[in-house]
Amino acid sequence: MSESFAAFLYLVSGVLFILALRGLSHPTTSRRGNVYGMVGMGIAILTTLALTTPSAGGIGLIIIGIAAGGGVGAYVARRIPMTAMPQLVAAFHSLVGLAAVLVAAAALYAPTSFGIGEIGDIHAQALIEMSIGVAIGAITFTGSIIAFLKLDGRMSGKPILLPMRHAVNAGIGIAIVVLVAVLVVSESTFVFWLIVILSLLLGVLIIIPIGGADMPVVVSMLNSYSGWAAAGIGFTVGNLALIITGALVGSSGAILSYIMCKGMNRSFISVILGGFGGETAAAGDDDMDRSVKLGSAEDAAFLMQNASKVIIVPGYGMAVAQAQHALRELADLLKENDVEVKYAIHPVAGRMPGHMNVLLAEANVPYDEVFELEDINSEFAQADVAYVIGANDVTNPAARDDPSSPIYGMPILDVDKAKTCLFVKRSLGSGYAGIDNTLFYKDGTMMLLGDAKKMTEDIVKSID
Repeated sequence: MSESFAAFLYLVSGVLFILALRGLSHPTTSRRGNVYGMVGMGIAILTTLALTTPSAGGIGLIIIGIAAGGGVGAYVARRIPMTAMPQLVAAFHSLVGLAAVLVAAAALYAPTSFGIGEIGDIHAQALIEMSIGVAIGAITFTGSIIAFLKLDGRMSGKPILLPMRHAVNAGIGIAIVVLVAVLVVSESTFVFWLIVILSLLLGVLIIIPIGGADMPVVVSMLNSYSGWAAAGIGFTVGNLALIITGALVGSSGAILSYIMCKGMNRSFISVILGGFGGETAAAGDDDMDRSVKLGSAEDAAFLMQNASKVIIVPGYGMAVAQAQHALRELADLLKENDVEVKYAIHPVAGRMPGHMNVLLAEANVPYDEVFELEDINSEFAQADVAYVIGANDVTNPAARDDPSSPIYGMPILDVDKAKTCLFVKRSLGSGYAGIDNTLFYKDGTMMLLGDAKKMTEDIVKSID
C-alpha cells in the first residue's frame, strides 16, 4: 500500500472519529456514533497493518495481540454492570497510558524501526515528542489506577492530603522537564526510565488528594490525558491516525472537563490541586430543625397518582440499586393515570458524564422525556412531586443558599421548589462530597429510606 493512499485512509478514519464524537453527543444518535467509531478504528488498524512488513513470526504476534485485546474487551463489555462503568473507563484510560509508555520505550530501543534515526543518533524532535508522550502516558497510567480504586471503593473517596504536596508535585514536574532536556542531549536509557518513574509517581500524587466529589471531572481529565499521550506518541512513530485520534480525545476530554467544572462551579486548577470531597461538617444553618419527615411507599404512591406533574431526578443511588427499569415502570404507570412525567439530569450526576443518561436509555426511557439541568430547572416550581432517587449532592440547597458551605455556588436541581420532594435513600448519611444535605430537613421533603429499586417497586404496587 502506498503512503499517500494510507494517508487518505487515515484521514477517512479521522473523519469517522469526528462523526462518532458528534453522534455520541446525543442519545438518539449514540448508536450510530458507536458504529462510526468502530468502523474508523477498524480502518486505522487495517491500514497500519498493511503498511508494515513484519516477519511471519511478527504477524503471528500481531494476530495474538489483537485477538487477546479484542477478546478481553468483548468479555468485559458483556459482563460489566452499568454501575461499574465509571471505574471501567478509568481502568481503560490506564491501559492507554501504559501503551504510550511501551511504544515510547520501543521507539527508544529500536529507532530504525520507526524511522526516527539510529541508536545513539535519534532525531532531537522525536526525542522531545517521545518524552512528552511517555510522561503524560505514565501520569495517566498511575492516575487512572488511583481513580479506579477510589471509584470501585477499594480506596477511600476522601482526599489524602500529604504535607507540602503542592511543593513536592511542582518539584517533580520541574525535575521531569529537566530530565527531558537531558534525554534529548544524551539519549540515555537511564534518564528515560527515570522520567517514567517520576511521571508514575506524579500520577499518584496528583490524584490521591482529589476527593470523591470531583471524580466525574477526574475521569474526564484522565480521558484527555490519555488522548494527548497517544497524540505525542503518534508524532514519534509518524502515525497520522494516532495523531488525529489522540488530538480528538485530548481536546474533547479537555472540553468535557471544563463543562464538568462549570457544572460544579469549580475551576480546573482547584480540582487538580485537590482536597475537596472529604468534609464532614454539616452544610447549612446549624440552628435549623434537624428532624425529618419519614414516609412509606403507600404515602408516595398516593401523592404521585394524585399529582398532575412529577419530575424524576435519578442519581448514583439509582445506579447502585439498578432501579432504572422499576423507575420506567413507575413512570409508565403514572402516565396511564394522566400524570405528566419528566426526568431531570444534572451534568455531574453519578460517577461520570452521561452516567444517568446511559442507565435510562438502557431501560428504554423515551429520550424526549429526559432534560438537562438548564432546560428543566425552572419547572420544579410547577411540579407537584419531585422524586429524587439517590441524587444527593446535586440537589443540596446549601449549594444555593449557604455561603459557608464547601459546595456553595455549584448549580443544583431545585427539587426543593416542588410542592413535595420524595427523596429515596438508604440512610440520612452524606453524599460523595461528604456534605450533609439540608434538603432532608425541609418541610416539603418526605424521606423514603430503603433500597431504591425495592422502594420504587413498592410504590408501583401501591398505585391503584
